[in-house]
Amino acid sequence: MFRRIALALTLLVLATSCANKQLKLPPETLFKQGEKLYAKKKYDGAAEKWRKAKDTTTSPLLRTAVELKLADALYYDEKYIEAAAEYENFRKLHPKNPQAPYALYMRGLCNFYQVEKKDIDQTPVKNAVVLFEMFLQEYPDSDLTPKVREKLAECRTRQAAYEVYVGKFYYRTDKYDAAIVRLEEALQKYPTTTYSDEALFLLGNAYLRTGNTDKAKASLNRLVTDYPKSKFTDNAKKLLSRNS
Repeated sequence: MFRRIALALTLLVLATSCANKQLKLPPETLFKQGEKLYAKKKYDGAAEKWRKAKDTTTSPLLRTAVELKLADALYYDEKYIEAAAEYENFRKLHPKNPQAPYALYMRGLCNFYQVEKKDIDQTPVKNAVVLFEMFLQEYPDSDLTPKVREKLAECRTRQAAYEVYVGKFYYRTDKYDAAIVRLEEALQKYPTTTYSDEALFLLGNAYLRTGNTDKAKASLNRLVTDYPKSKFTDNAKKLLSRNS
């Protein structure tokens, strides 16, 4: 009985000792351990090491490096909300740092990737638009500017897709006036996306359903003229022929 108790106490002491050693690792060691884990794409483990390094280091240079690496680890671990907060914190603390533009760009990506489907709330995409537009204003000559413009265009395409999705829903449920409002708004805000032809086709049909033949023809003629190769063009021509 006493031997078992003694053995249990010995194991407890050893475990506590090992834990204390782990907690007392120098920040520089934790930083390097995090880098090794990150290289192996073990992002959760890397983030854990870098959090500890960040909390224990007294070096401003190491802390700055760790802050950004921690944000990157969270981003690649697809913890976008946490990563966005870390990128924002980095920019607030180091607005003049050469990596500040990168942090703003990545914060935009964190919002962009929070939404993957067009049939759910697009607020993160709207936030990404704001951040990417801010980037273009603050860093127009950055090496990242082409990527930002590309992502901004993708954001607008997603926003257009959502508006057309809602407009299509209203159309299918016979709420034609609501569909018209949504589709007109989509075409006004996002006039050159890959969803413009579908929006014009649905809009033309919605106007026909409400008896507004003139506006229906205007939408369908615009579709035929601007998007001659669209999959909606032939049907638009048929509708125009019937209502000529």
